[in-house]
Amino acid sequence: MIYDIHHVTTYEYGAPVRYAHCSLRLSPIDMPGQKVLANRLIIDPKPAQMVERVCFFGNLVSSMTITTAHSELVVEVDTSVDVDRDPPPDPASTPAFEIVREQAFDSQSLGRDSPVHFLQPSRFVPRFAPAVDYARESFPPGRPTLEGAAELMRRIRADFKYDPKATVVSTPISEAFEKKRGVCQDFAHIMISALRGLGLPAAYVSGYIRTIPPPGKKRLEGADAMHAWVSVWCGEEAGWVDLDPTNSMMIGNDHITLAKGRDYADISPVAGIILGTKEQDVDVQVDVVPREELEVEAE
Repeated sequence: MIYDIHHVTTYEYGAPVRYAHCSLRLSPIDMPGQKVLANRLIIDPKPAQMVERVCFFGNLVSSMTITTAHSELVVEVDTSVDVDRDPPPDPASTPAFEIVREQAFDSQSLGRDSPVHFLQPSRFVPRFAPAVDYARESFPPGRPTLEGAAELMRRIRADFKYDPKATVVSTPISEAFEKKRGVCQDFAHIMISALRGLGLPAAYVSGYIRTIPPPGKKRLEGADAMHAWVSVWCGEEAGWVDLDPTNSMMIGNDHITLAKGRDYADISPVAGIILGTKEQDVDVQVDVVPREELEVEAE
């Protein structure tokens, strides 16, 4: 499936910003099951300097410096991605989580995909005993890793309510867990904390998800949004498998991966500093359109 993605982030400031230095993680990279066909990044006002690099975890980072005074910043990305993933493994075929835990701690690799990087607490995913206790129900002794993780995913979907007004980016997982409310970022962080607490490597993944409208209805422009989910390491043979606790589903061809890290701090879409004001309004519009829908509309 080929997707055309249009992503626009607009910042409006309460007073002119004299200087801005930001890191952008808005451009996907090639990976197994996903190939980038085209990518264009447009910044207004135009940066005085733009440098691209690949971070340790393999994500494309664009660092920009703007020295022109501005009251509005527009970051626009147009991307085309071909997604054709292999089906996930049979959950029951993965090793028991006790075996996977031992394999993870015995790993001799320090490469970007090594499970050792995703075992310890991180900025947005601290040790949180209530989440670990919550996860234990899904991991009785000898349970296959992916089977337990899939059940944990389904329980989060059933027990937690999606509520964009309940949390903000900086809300700790303890508060979201107590409220049993939040957004995809909260659910991913809670699930990661629970898995790591059991000794299972878990990573945070950002990207997009295709929005499928009800039968007979047209999709809404700008109705799509950035999304977040979890990648759990299921042993040396199965490797990393992605699960979406917000929608209770294993990742297939309706998800487009943008970046992967230990938590949101590693892969925030836009991060940096500005000089001039603390007041700002942010508007994000995302369209994820399968190429076949565009072709049908054009006929």
